[in-house]
Amino acid sequence: MNLKNLRNRINLIDEKIVRLLNERAEISGDIGEIKARNKIGIYSPAREKEVLKRIKELNKGPMTIEALEAVYREIMSSSLALEKISHIAHLGTIGSFSYIAAKQQFGSMVDYVSCSSIAEVFDKVEHGECDYGVVPVENSIEGAVTHTVDLLVDSELKVCAQRLLKVSHNLLANGDIKKIKKVYSNPNVFGQCRNWLLANLPPSQAKEIWVASTTDAVQRVLRERNAAAIASIEAAKIYNIRVLKRNIQDVAHNMTRFLIISAHDVPPTGKDRTSIIFSIKDSVGALHAMLTPFYKNKINLTKIESRPSKKKAWDYYFFVDFEGHRLDKNVTNALGQLEGMCKYLKVVGSYPV
Repeated sequence: MNLKNLRNRINLIDEKIVRLLNERAEISGDIGEIKARNKIGIYSPAREKEVLKRIKELNKGPMTIEALEAVYREIMSSSLALEKISHIAHLGTIGSFSYIAAKQQFGSMVDYVSCSSIAEVFDKVEHGECDYGVVPVENSIEGAVTHTVDLLVDSELKVCAQRLLKVSHNLLANGDIKKIKKVYSNPNVFGQCRNWLLANLPPSQAKEIWVASTTDAVQRVLRERNAAAIASIEAAKIYNIRVLKRNIQDVAHNMTRFLIISAHDVPPTGKDRTSIIFSIKDSVGALHAMLTPFYKNKINLTKIESRPSKKKAWDYYFFVDFEGHRLDKNVTNALGQLEGMCKYLKVVGSYPV
């Protein structure tokens, strides 16, 4: 078969694809109307997980799973826009790591709203200005993003999904590395690049200046001489700034976990994680007692982090992640037992992993 005939076959296939995509889009619009009438959250991580799993199982051709996922991410992003998801809040401006995580989660067909702080992300979702928010909660090198954990204590928002992002930090500046006197970035980022900075830009040469986001750092550097930012390659492209040094993080496999926050709970998928916050009574063996219900109900804890309550000296909250959904029988049993033992208990959310 010659080239012209092959291209004609592709044209016919494209006609079918466009017709079917529009048919799918019309159904998505109908689904959005039903969700709106019943006040159900538009974004469904459980359904998204189901669709992607089914696509993988259906794939029998030469396309890679990654390529199909990329295509369907944009198809689902278009559906979200048709179902009236309008705004997603994230920390930093376009090119920040939170923006990258948000775009991987929701695709390019929805609108993104830049926020100058994690508190502003929460505020925009709480007040209905944005449908969902994306905030960092944990890094594989530096541990918890404590500001996010603190805000979850008092917020009524729920965690409905999570996104893991492989993070590469890069030194960006339009000048000579030998002349750098200031380095701007987020506090957690400095922690992830500590050894490289000590070896290459020690405090005797360059002062570290903390800002809310990596893209905030880049914008400051564009206005100053002899300054550099630590940020993403995407930020370098967007803001047209040189990359002086790539991959300056101390550990090669550097991952950051982001939480998707909203006003809505999500149903079980069969493979879920639940996040809770609780505070304990001040007595001997209290924390051990709090963990016993998880052991008795055969629940695997994946994270436990303590934070000062800020209400009383030496009073702490505990942020705990564990396997299972809040509606699973063993989880319900464990939470029921825990509630009667602690001063404060809050289920932050159950979401697919």
